[in-house]
Amino acid sequence: MQDDWDAPQLDTWAQAVADTVSSVRGRVILAAHSFGCLAAAHAIAEGLTGDAVAGVLFVAPASPDKFRFAGTFEARKLNVPSVLIASQTDPWMPFDDALRLASQFGSALVNLGDAGHINTAAGFGPWPRAKYFVDTLIHCAAPSHFGEKKAVARDVFERFEQPAYG
Repeated sequence: MQDDWDAPQLDTWAQAVADTVSSVRGRVILAAHSFGCLAAAHAIAEGLTGDAVAGVLFVAPASPDKFRFAGTFEARKLNVPSVLIASQTDPWMPFDDALRLASQFGSALVNLGDAGHINTAAGFGPWPRAKYFVDTLIHCAAPSHFGEKKAVARDVFERFEQPAYG
């Protein structure tokens, strides 16, 4: 999907996200990691709507400050339910910045504690817990059986504590 993984360009990656979403029939749940979180959020801010994207799972977003060469990134409130999963020991984004980013996006925040960048280098391989978060976003995007009000991811995770890594 990307031409140069070592020199990510925000607009190029965001356009690739938008192109991929537009090639799929129906609404999608986006799952993004690291710089991909910035690209997914930028694609939504630039025009992907709730008609195409039902929700977003952001895992260990990278700090925009680490990619000054990659284009301008402006964190805005997203028009879709989202969950941001962060770690207190992520070398790519300080936890306080992750808190701020989740607030700017309007995302529910899940703190995994000491989990590094939530990748293979941090001891993660396949991560079945991700399905739980995606299922939650699907639930949040679906109309409630008790009226037209949609659930908000933040409400679903209101009492959520640190999940097991498994």
